[in-house]
Amino acid sequence: MSGSSSLDVASVGTTSVPAPTMTDAGFVAPAESAVLAGVLADMNAAFGNVLNTDLSTPQGQLAMSLTAIVGDAYDQMLALFNGVDPERASGRMQDAIGNLYFMTRKPATATVVTCQCLGAAGTTVPQGTLVQDGSARTYAADSAIVLDATGSGVGTFSCTVTGAVECPPQSIGVYQSVVGLTSISNAAAGVTGVAVEGRQAFEQRRQQTVARNAVGPLDALAGEVLSVTGVSDAYVTDNSTAQAVTVGGVNLPAHSLYVCVNGGADADVALAILRKKPPGCASTGTTSVTVVDPNASYATPPAYTVQFTRAQAVPVYVAVVLAAGTDVPSTAGADAQAAIVAAFNGAVGAQRVPIGGMVYASRFYASLSGLGAWVKIVDVTVGLAQNPTGFTVQMGLDQIAVVSAATVSVVVR
Repeated sequence: MSGSSSLDVASVGTTSVPAPTMTDAGFVAPAESAVLAGVLADMNAAFGNVLNTDLSTPQGQLAMSLTAIVGDAYDQMLALFNGVDPERASGRMQDAIGNLYFMTRKPATATVVTCQCLGAAGTTVPQGTLVQDGSARTYAADSAIVLDATGSGVGTFSCTVTGAVECPPQSIGVYQSVVGLTSISNAAAGVTGVAVEGRQAFEQRRQQTVARNAVGPLDALAGEVLSVTGVSDAYVTDNSTAQAVTVGGVNLPAHSLYVCVNGGADADVALAILRKKPPGCASTGTTSVTVVDPNASYATPPAYTVQFTRAQAVPVYVAVVLAAGTDVPSTAGADAQAAIVAAFNGAVGAQRVPIGGMVYASRFYASLSGLGAWVKIVDVTVGLAQNPTGFTVQMGLDQIAVVSAATVSVVVR
């Protein structure tokens, strides 16, 4: 073809809109103000640089729309790039990262409450037996409970409704009749369940369970136990010495493995321990379960006795002192109690206190301050008895802290 084009060939495919860049810090998108300036420059150039680029004009409105489209595309790209980073991923992208580790997001877990059963000696409270709290919610026995020679026994019950169901102390009673069982009660509040596993909790568990595919290391065992349905927390340690030792208030026999767990069925927890514990290492604990080796290659599979400990719920008392004022509402006490309980259960983003963990009084400051400008904190103290005076409480390796409205006192003065 002869002749020349009226278009400047060098200008074809060029734009004044700045491009995104990939740096050592990751994907960097240009500011939308720079994108808008580039779009306006392109439009103006297309019309011989005589176009009115005021944003109130039709071409100005079109430029802003194009800028919004480009900006949204960059936002989606940034979300995608962030989604492949375990520290930033959320939703479906986080689930995909979990799939790499053969882990799935945990559904909501149930409140677990430790109950004292009284009745005739030798009575067995079957697994699944239902009890009821003062709000007519039912809880099922996690395993069979056998009453001893004194006619008493202790076991855990899980709420039949998952989620953050608060179970106050002394609220549980008999619901389903069992011959020989006369009464059931709970001295401490239940360990409150949680909603479907959120982004922060999922990433924390991924880090805790990344060693799950190994066999032998304590991290692998902890990861396997934490992956058991219904388990909300676990603590794993061992005594590799030839003498018994006491750690965190728990006696560990020589060459023994110790697992303390909250939630989950006994059989499932025991099987998880058997799968990952080192060969020849004895387990120790207050709960014993006989587990048959599930390996299909055995004609007569061997059986093992696996021991572990159920976490004991220990009430933590919180004393709050707030300054009085004309703007303090009449519901200040109840509001502060609810804020404390919500903060302890992780409703405001803080991690829940684990088995054997430390309770800090300072963890409640933010939730109290969030009630409003009227809140002026004079003092917050914690302890294991009423009228606490300390600022920290250390749990034993067989204990998990619980806080309920009944253990929170609020004074406005």
